[in-house]
This record gives sequence, C-alpha cells and structure tokens, in this order.
Amino acid sequence: MKEQKKPPYGIIAILFSGAFIAIFTQTLLNVALPEIMADLNIEPATAQWLVTGYMLVNGILIPASAYFIQRYSNRAIFILAMSLFSLGILLAAVAPTFSVLLAGRMIQASGAALMMPLLMNVMLAAFPVEKRGSAMGFFGLVMVVAPAIGPTLSGFIVEHYSWRVLFYIVLPLALIPLALGIFKLKNLTFQDKGLSLDIASLAFSSLGFGGILYGFSSAGTMGWSNPVVYGTIIIGTVSLVIFILRQLKLKKPLLEIRIYKYPMFALSSVISITLSMSMFSAMILMPIYVQTIKGISPIDSGLLMLPGALVMGFMSPITGRLFDKFGARVLAIPGLAIVVLTTYMFSQLSVDTSYLHIMAIYTARMFGIAMVMMPVMTNGLNTLPMISYPHGTAINNTLQQVAGAIGSAFLITIMNTRSESVAKELAASGAVPESIKNTAMLEGINFSFFVSMFIALIALILAFFIKKPIHSVTEAEKESVYKQEEVSE
Repeated sequence: MKEQKKPPYGIIAILFSGAFIAIFTQTLLNVALPEIMADLNIEPATAQWLVTGYMLVNGILIPASAYFIQRYSNRAIFILAMSLFSLGILLAAVAPTFSVLLAGRMIQASGAALMMPLLMNVMLAAFPVEKRGSAMGFFGLVMVVAPAIGPTLSGFIVEHYSWRVLFYIVLPLALIPLALGIFKLKNLTFQDKGLSLDIASLAFSSLGFGGILYGFSSAGTMGWSNPVVYGTIIIGTVSLVIFILRQLKLKKPLLEIRIYKYPMFALSSVISITLSMSMFSAMILMPIYVQTIKGISPIDSGLLMLPGALVMGFMSPITGRLFDKFGARVLAIPGLAIVVLTTYMFSQLSVDTSYLHIMAIYTARMFGIAMVMMPVMTNGLNTLPMISYPHGTAINNTLQQVAGAIGSAFLITIMNTRSESVAKELAASGAVPESIKNTAMLEGINFSFFVSMFIALIALILAFFIKKPIHSVTEAEKESVYKQEEVSE
C-alpha cells in the first residue's frame, strides 16, 4: 500500500466543522437555564439535568469510542454522529415539554460524544509525529474556543429572544457538515472487521463512569450526605474497578488500560487530570463571583471570559508549532507557573475588584493553560503505537470529563463549607445580616481558588519530569492508515 504524503486537509476541515458545532453546544444552555426554567415551569434541580444528562451520555459513550473507531469507518461514524446530533437539536427546538427537551439534549450528546475522539484519531493518523504539534494546536481551537463562545452567544440571545432560537441557529450549522460528510467525506482509517463489542465491559463502563459523573455532579445541589450522591459514587467506583480488572484480562478490551505502561502517556494523563480540575475552578466559581457578589449581568459575565477563550484559541496553533520544535516540557513549565500565579491572584478577590482586573487575570490564566493542555496531551499520545491511538484518545477524553466533574464538585463543596463557617463567625460577632451572605460567599470563593492553586502546583511539579518520547515506528506502522486511492480531493 502506498504511503499518503499530503494530509487530506479538505476531509479534516469537514470533521473540524462538525466537531466545532457539536462541542459548541455543550455549554450553550448554561446561561439559558433560568429562561428555560421560567418557560417550562421547572425547578433548578430539574433544569440541571440538561447539563448533567449531557455530561452523563458523554461519560458513557466516550469510553466505547475506541471500539467504534476501530470497528467502523470514520465516514460512517461521522455521518451517524452528525445525524444523531441534528435530530437532537431539532427535537430540543420544538420540545413542548421538559422531558422532550431532555431527550433531545441527550440525543445531541450521543452524537457529540463520538466527534472529539474521532477527530483526534484522524489528526494522529493523518500527520507524522514531527508535525502533530501544529495539527493538534488547531485541534485545540475546537476543544477550547467552541465551548467558551457558547455562554456569550447564549447570554445575548436569551436577553433578546426565546431560548429556542439557540437551537434554530445551530440546526442549519449542523446540517452543513452532515451534507458535506455524506457527499464528500472519504474513509481515512482501516477497520478491524473481526472486532466484537464486549457487552459486559460496556455495562461496567457505563455504570462506572456514569455513576461517578452523576454522583459528583449532583453533590453541589444535593449535598454529600444525600444517599443518591454517595450511593451512585460507590456503585460507580466498584463498577469501574470491575471494568478495569476485566480489561486487563481481555485480549481485545473495550478500553486498553495497559497503555499506562508507557511512562510519558501516564504522566501526561495525570497532568491533564490535575489541570482539568484546576481549570474548572475558574469556569464554575467566576460566574458565581461576578453575578452574585458583583451583580454583573449574565451577558457581561460571558463576555468577561471571552477574551481568555480567544487568546487560548489564538495561542493553540502557536503552541503547537513550538511543541514540534522544542517539546512539551519547555512549554508546560512556564505555562503551569502562570496558571499557579493567576489562580493565587484569584484567591485574593474582593468586592471592589474591577471588571477589567478580573478579565486580565482570567485571560492570563487561559494563556497559561493554552501552553500546557494540547502539548502535554500530544506528547503522551506520541508515545503510543499507532494501534493504541483510539484507546489513548478515549481515555484522555473520558478522564477529562470525570476530572472536570470531580473538580467542580470538590471545589463547590469547599466553597460552601468555608462560606458556612465564615457566616457563623460573622453572625457570632454581631455583623450586619445583610452583609454576612456576600462576605461569607466571597471568602468561600477565595478559599476554593487557594485550594485550586495547590492542585495546579502538583501539575507544575510533575511537568519537570516530562521527556520528549522517542517514537520508534515499526514496519507495520509505516503502512499508511488510509488508502491513497480513497483520498482524492
């Protein structure tokens, strides 16, 4: 078989457009939830399922993405994913009741869950090791900018129009890459036709990741003492242990856990987890601070985070090229140092902290994260043999979801605990009741950021151990991962 020398940029562009739209909708409803609650007459705990349910479907399907990518063509997966996603968007747009809206939202998630692992695998397959940094840098645009634009656009639309307009805008944008996929997309990867789906592994994976995600996501609203919270976390943890043990026994596991024998992949995975936990602190705590403490409107809250997202998007291709030239360690150490410093600065917030000052710190923090996230992840994936790429990307995407949920719940719990403690102290000292709530919440937010700083510090220490992997390509791996005759643009 001939080796493909020029990456199929047209085909990658189609995948990029589909992934961007899919990931964009992940955060689209965050700001619109109050409007949906009022329109459909539902409680906050019920409305939260629009976010939690989306995350749950992702947590269940992403681990299985390694099987689908190895078993079926990327063309078939893309068309199925975008079809499900478009159907979910349409269903949500016309939903007469909350249950129909939730069903539409979860159908969207089932399509979106396959898009990120699919795109990442195609990028790894289409580009040689020495050019992957630049390629994955552009991939970072999708992963970072798309979910960051969601709240800003959502805030503007719900302030002037119905929340349903959000879905009516996204639907034609989703149908365009779907049509291009049907008529233009060619297959890039080989399939293992003999690969079978291990139902038991899928069941334990769903219970494991789904239970942990649901438990930690619900802790912020239900409280840790709620049997549903600790019950689902226990069930999820036990199921996950059984799942891992089963994968170690199978010759062709659903998720290849044994890739953790590659030290740089294992190290990059741990750094990504700690960074995700720390990163979510700003995404969760900042809206609480600016809307509750400072009384800033939802649209201005979204705009505050927009420069950071744009800087991160702008930097992703640049850090990709720097990664190709210098490696991940040179980028990760100063990047994580910036994250640690800016997280500490967030722990010193006050009622009088200016809007521009907050925006500047947040933007600098996103600049630091841009230097770390994709280079570290790509460095770990470069360690793996080609056959393990689907498993590596599935593990990375799943653990980021889980780390985000755990990090959010952990930091919200710390904020609430600290706030309650400070509120009792202020009440005992005879403080004015009107000022107690905001002062206590501000102290809780600052303390959560302070704890988050130490989480980021762990990632910084680990970054000193990063090494550039020496990728020894075997004869089997030299064979092109896609057919020359099928990639004609």
